[in-house]
Amino acid sequence: MRHKLEDVRLLAPVIPRSKVIGIGRNYADHAAELGNEVPPAPLMFLKPNTSVVGPGDPVVLPSFSDEISYESELAVIIGRICKDVPIERVDDVVFGYTCANDLTARDIQKTDNQWARAKGFDTSCPIGPWIETELDTENLAVRGWLDGELMQDGTTSQMIWGVKELVSYVSQAFTLLPGDIILTGTPAGVGLINEGQRYDVEIEGIGRLSNPVRR
Repeated sequence: MRHKLEDVRLLAPVIPRSKVIGIGRNYADHAAELGNEVPPAPLMFLKPNTSVVGPGDPVVLPSFSDEISYESELAVIIGRICKDVPIERVDDVVFGYTCANDLTARDIQKTDNQWARAKGFDTSCPIGPWIETELDTENLAVRGWLDGELMQDGTTSQMIWGVKELVSYVSQAFTLLPGDIILTGTPAGVGLINEGQRYDVEIEGIGRLSNPVRR
């Protein structure tokens, strides 16, 4: 049975059974705008599956932070259980790709010694609107709009480590399970978002993810 898109409500296209792995500072311009050096190797962090919400779902700002920022990102969805994946075999373990917003509590990121609370609070990982299974990720536009104003405008060609390098690297540390998500980093232009605003993430070849913000 087919339905018109405007007649249905889209949910998060996947809820990871185990984990979301984020990659920090994978765009040099983004690292620079926050006053950080580019790391010598991919900088990994974890977000719990309770952080995941879908298209149109509200992002609920946590009571412990006053500085939440948006981050438009390409998300990789793993399709099969894997470990120590060679770069040349990455395509065999990837199910597809979607848009993501890696929301971050900047004040907490600065005060905590690690990023679990800053990156992992409930609703901090909107994904969607769907999974694209056939996509060349070498040079895709990655954009973000705050209340309709373009804030982020980059391409995946600016990533320090590409999709294949990231999947291979992450799999050396973690056994990846079907439905696990790898967030590949965000281009420059991040900023704060407040109650009542909306952020849209658009990735070329996939579509647009839009979420309102509430306190």
